[in-house]
Amino acid sequence: MAAERDDAPAGAAAQGAVHGTTGGPAQDEVDRLIEQFDPESNFRRLVGASAGIVTVIAVALSGWHYYTAGFGLANEIAHRAIHLSVVLGLVFLVFPRQKRLPGPWEWVVSLGLGLFYLGLGAGLLGSLNEPVPAAAQMAFAAALVAIAALALPLRAYDGSHRHIPWRDWIFAVLASGFSLYLLVFFDSIYIQRPGQHTPVDLMFGVIAIAMVIEATRRTMGIFLPLLAVGVVLYGLFGPWLPGGLAHRGYSVPRVVAHLYKGTEGIYGIPVGVVATFVFHFVLFGIMAQLTGLGQLFVNLATIAAGRFSGGPAKVSVVSSGLFGMISGSAIANTVTTGVMTIPLMKKVGFSPRFAGAVEASASCGGQVTPPIMGAAAFVMAETLGVPYNQLILVAVVPAALHYFAILYMVHLEARRLKLAGMPPEEIPSLPLVLKSSWHLFVPLVAMVTLLLMQYTPFLAAFWGITLTVACSWLPKVLGRFGAGMVGLAITPRALVQGFEMGAKSALGIGAACACVGFVLGITTLTGMGFKFSAFVLDLSGVAAQAVVALDRWQWFQPNEVTILFGLFFTALACIIMGSGVPTTPTYIILASIVAPALAQLGVPQLATHFFVFYYGVLADVTPPVALAAFAAAGIARSEPMRTGMTAFRLSMGKALVPFAFVYAPSLLFVQFSWGAFVVAVVAATVAVMGLGAAYTGHFRRPIGRTAFWALNVLSLSLVFADPEVTAVAAPAVLAILAWHARRGPMAAKQPVA
Repeated sequence: MAAERDDAPAGAAAQGAVHGTTGGPAQDEVDRLIEQFDPESNFRRLVGASAGIVTVIAVALSGWHYYTAGFGLANEIAHRAIHLSVVLGLVFLVFPRQKRLPGPWEWVVSLGLGLFYLGLGAGLLGSLNEPVPAAAQMAFAAALVAIAALALPLRAYDGSHRHIPWRDWIFAVLASGFSLYLLVFFDSIYIQRPGQHTPVDLMFGVIAIAMVIEATRRTMGIFLPLLAVGVVLYGLFGPWLPGGLAHRGYSVPRVVAHLYKGTEGIYGIPVGVVATFVFHFVLFGIMAQLTGLGQLFVNLATIAAGRFSGGPAKVSVVSSGLFGMISGSAIANTVTTGVMTIPLMKKVGFSPRFAGAVEASASCGGQVTPPIMGAAAFVMAETLGVPYNQLILVAVVPAALHYFAILYMVHLEARRLKLAGMPPEEIPSLPLVLKSSWHLFVPLVAMVTLLLMQYTPFLAAFWGITLTVACSWLPKVLGRFGAGMVGLAITPRALVQGFEMGAKSALGIGAACACVGFVLGITTLTGMGFKFSAFVLDLSGVAAQAVVALDRWQWFQPNEVTILFGLFFTALACIIMGSGVPTTPTYIILASIVAPALAQLGVPQLATHFFVFYYGVLADVTPPVALAAFAAAGIARSEPMRTGMTAFRLSMGKALVPFAFVYAPSLLFVQFSWGAFVVAVVAATVAVMGLGAAYTGHFRRPIGRTAFWALNVLSLSLVFADPEVTAVAAPAVLAILAWHARRGPMAAKQPVA
């Protein structure tokens, strides 16, 4: 770690450790792309006293989480309040304010948010039934005016990333203050007067709402904050809304108290999961990267796939899947692995667009790949009350289908271009890699074993982190007996950097989950989820009636068509909601307001939540806002939108798999029977093969228009996993592919995708 420049962010240090870099052009490219496409990782590069203060606070936060994971958590509210007080305070110290909207829209949105904060405060003061001291009113008004004014896009947007401007110190104090208030007066608020709200309580509640929105705006962009404002207004103005959206409406004090003081708003399940599960696995991932585990994954992927046709692309798929299991961020995964894999893919003959699309699509798969999936998986386990070790097993088959689809399409493209594999001298020796790096596996194996033995995830992460640090020293401890072993020892300096980076990496998801608490809180207060579900059901029913009316041969049952349209509208909502928003907030929102609609259609609960989860992930490679694909395009020097379209095509398996496990829950080991499971696996595999060939446009020979549409229709019919349909459609798909294969190879064309 000594080779890192002093002013480099901890993120760069961690990434450099993973990839064997110490700065230079490749690392500068990583930093630039992360800053452009991944707002969650766009940290200031602080120097001087402010850098030291941030480091101390971040390391203390990680240390506190590490300690509580191994030795016991505080009570629910206190634990979440401690976590959020530090997280939101750090957000304003670590993240610069940036202009994210074009032209005057930044001013329009900022003014709108400022008026919302002031209006909410005025509404509170006008609704209180007891007198409020003048000093308290003036302090409250001054705080809101300061928030509204400081949120405006005045002058430069923070200028240099090396120093913290005075306004962000004010924001940090206000963001930490509302949680500290609950901690300091915990006995009075929750024990002596439960359910009673003083004016001071509610004033801090308004400040809490404003600061959570501003923190999320800084780390996630504007969509999620505007959604939060919308749902708060929905809770306040229910009686004046039209039609089925109307409800009884709630006063400002009622809404503020519900969102601030209970466990169904800011301090709800999302923040609870981040504070007890997600933070620890993020920290484990960072520490594992410091030891060189990422490079080990690349070596193993090269051994497994490098010798085959189009080797670097297959190495990209495998290594990105392995690395994605511990990184948790599709964009960070795309950038950190893409700087190595994308140039190699271009070098062997893949087009820049295809190379970027492969990396983006593969990187997104890490969030759905066990044993360590994205943060949304932990939220799902908590929401459904399902042990995490059960979710690991449930996710195996869908993840395998996803990666089979990508590898299959990469293989077809490589064969179309007649590309060779990597030279033997560039492929590491498996015995040598295992001999030199076996100790890096120990923490991961131990952690997965503890999860499968049904120990709590945070305890498993505790031992994973502990063993990561301990095993990193084995080469030095063993001396000559450990000759040839590789990996970086986590020195005290590296430990500090890892703990700092771990805390910073969890800030964005912490702020987003606090903001999502507004959606959950208003949903429980107003029944918004049932209203939205009713809308989806009505829309699906109307569409299904139109299809059935045209079905003169009565091929379709009305209920089946209704479910199909319900899934389609839900998938569309997931992609729209997930545009530019991380998977976890997308999942939480849609699981609360959309998933109930599918449940009413008879879809098993686990399949419903996995469906929402998968399509939330797919949003990262779905234009028009395909952030992972755009980041990959920056490395590949390709056109972003066309790269996104190609990445979506390569993710066709991921788009198909959610429909498959809704119609065949046996893929998720729900309503399981071996017969249904075998039929579903065969149907899904053949469907992936058919669609992959159709959208690659080649299976040893070009696929014509007739064959293209036949493969589409037959493959999509396999999604229903009906034994009779599968018995007809699967052989038909294989026959079309076999017919193209028997016609013989065709000369390679220039890359077109």
